[in-house]
Amino acid sequence: MTAERSAEAPAETPASPEDLPSDDLTRLAELHGVATSYQPSADRTVTASATALTLALAALDIDTSTPGAVGAALAARERELRERLLPPTLVCWSGAEPEAPAALPSLPAGTRLHIETEQGETRAAPDRLPPGVHRLTATAPDGRTATSHLVVAPPRLPPSIERSYGLLVQLYSLLSRRSWGMGDLGDLAELAAWAGRSLGAGFVQVNPLHAAVPGAPTDPSPYRPSSRRFPDPVHLRVEDVPEFAYVEDRERLRTLLERAGRLREAVLEKGALIDRDAVWEAKREALELVREVPLGPGRRAAYADFLAREGQALEDHATWCALAEVHGSDWLRWPEGLRDPRSPETARARGELMDRVDLHCRLAWLTDGQLTAAQRVARESGMGVGIVHDLAVGVHPGGADAWAQQEYFAAGMSVGAPPDAFNARGQDWGLPPWRPDRLAESGYEPYRRLLRALFRYAGALRIDHVMGLFRLWWVPQGHAPTEGTYVRYDAEAMLAILVLEASRAGAVVIGEDLGTVEPGVRETLRARGVLGTSVLWFERDWDGDGRPLPPESWRADCLATATTHDLPPTAARLTGEHVQLRDSLGLLTGSLEQEQAAASADTGEWLELLSRLGLLRGTHGGHCTSEEEAEIQAVHRFLLRTPARMVGIWLPDGVGDRRPQNLPGTWDQYPNWRLPIADAEGRAVTLEELAGSARVRALVEVLRGEAARRG
Repeated sequence: MTAERSAEAPAETPASPEDLPSDDLTRLAELHGVATSYQPSADRTVTASATALTLALAALDIDTSTPGAVGAALAARERELRERLLPPTLVCWSGAEPEAPAALPSLPAGTRLHIETEQGETRAAPDRLPPGVHRLTATAPDGRTATSHLVVAPPRLPPSIERSYGLLVQLYSLLSRRSWGMGDLGDLAELAAWAGRSLGAGFVQVNPLHAAVPGAPTDPSPYRPSSRRFPDPVHLRVEDVPEFAYVEDRERLRTLLERAGRLREAVLEKGALIDRDAVWEAKREALELVREVPLGPGRRAAYADFLAREGQALEDHATWCALAEVHGSDWLRWPEGLRDPRSPETARARGELMDRVDLHCRLAWLTDGQLTAAQRVARESGMGVGIVHDLAVGVHPGGADAWAQQEYFAAGMSVGAPPDAFNARGQDWGLPPWRPDRLAESGYEPYRRLLRALFRYAGALRIDHVMGLFRLWWVPQGHAPTEGTYVRYDAEAMLAILVLEASRAGAVVIGEDLGTVEPGVRETLRARGVLGTSVLWFERDWDGDGRPLPPESWRADCLATATTHDLPPTAARLTGEHVQLRDSLGLLTGSLEQEQAAASADTGEWLELLSRLGLLRGTHGGHCTSEEEAEIQAVHRFLLRTPARMVGIWLPDGVGDRRPQNLPGTWDQYPNWRLPIADAEGRAVTLEELAGSARVRALVEVLRGEAARRG
């Protein structure tokens, strides 16, 4: 033993990233889809640091601790790619002339193929396969075999429905006289019915309604959810649950309704911010009373069907919710045994908490039902699309999805954005990215199930940061965003599954493609039938004189709007009040005078174009407008002059709201995600008042009249 030990080579000392062989590290990174450089602009290339590469590779379970480890990992990867018969997932675009997977022609001559379709059939060739995710097995003449997921999808989404206009709103901000302190799914159904029947609208777009991470206080951002797969029961209209009418403890229910009324009146009459936590506490108590009412036979059968359909994913989500009530909402701080959703400790805890697990399953079912009902109301009201739901780019690292799907997330990494002209420090969004390798190995199962769940009640789906289907900026935890790097995803597979699930649902897909977009991304999305997003103030001739882009030069395959939840309302932009707001919070990069001058020049160029096109008019439909209203109407006349397939009205613009719903760059300095829709004086406006507003109707009539005029 002594002689053998002395003959061993000494262990390699872990090397710092800068000491690793750069050529091998670069090659290894490239073979795993980790970018070694990026271009913030066409004339500038930035090289990723060795630290960024090694940490990104470590998150993919690649050992780069020593030069020897890098060499061994590189050799293993090259051998794997050289010897494998098939990649883990393949794409076949169907249609009149199917596009066969690129990997098949490179198989050895004489290789036999066996395909098990999603529908249970068997085939010997990929020709004329039905849409779906099938199982392909290849057997080479030398006996080697390989199995791959074969995604068969239509070549593109069918052409969108007829050109339409609609409303954009953050649902929580839309309070009615029946809501419990924040907008709910009953309000959404009412809005859709009114907008479809009275305004001729084709859609209503809302913020992500994903399940939030509970806590005190709850993170109010709808873009940092606990789960994207399941909706948040805080959006339930409690009174619309059928069992509500049969609650026995009427006194306690009356007390809860009074509490809900106080929450509502505080926001609508007293200028209070929306208190999501207080709303949920009241609703939770009421829903627990409702749950005590036995389900009728039909309702129980429907609930059983929901449980069977959602299966393990729902059980995991409900288990996380139950455990979070006991141990807190960050599973990374739970007792070690509970951090694994498949551990014996978790199974035992699930059994002990089964009553709470069932409650959270029931809440998911009720919310799914009201979401489905809202879409049904929208379509019955004449909307061609109905409800446009929003898919956030990621999930909270301590939430339910990150716990239940740990194997699919890159440990120690966060999604963000590299430094650019607008943010020299880059961005870290605090959301763990999916691992592209694990997604491919699973046939993109979690992604497929997520899309399928959302498309059940969405007439269209807006995908936040749609560029993430191609690549994401990974930021190592504990490092600045500047120390990140891009990691590439199989965009063809991600798009094929998106097109497959959307086409099955008959839904439209809208990609949020604002900001810096990699060359070719917009063209690829358009080729697959995915609409883009165009915001008026950003549409300039950037390749020419930089002036506002005339309407005929806009792209057709997009949703065109004047603003978004992250931007100033139109009235604030026209008056320059958005600059004053940012100055009051210390967010300006230049002096107030410089920023005001730049904003005024920007707005002035647009107003000059609107005037030149004859779109600035003082009255419409007999409703006398102020100069501000006339300018807002002109902006929307302009949008309808573009060829955009969908034109959206930011609903707060209809009443002259000045306040953005979210002010990027702030946390507690500004009440992000907690503001109700308000008029020009900051007074909260109810759904009922919106429906009776002459100003709102006049703005919509601008679109209706312009649409009729243009055929």
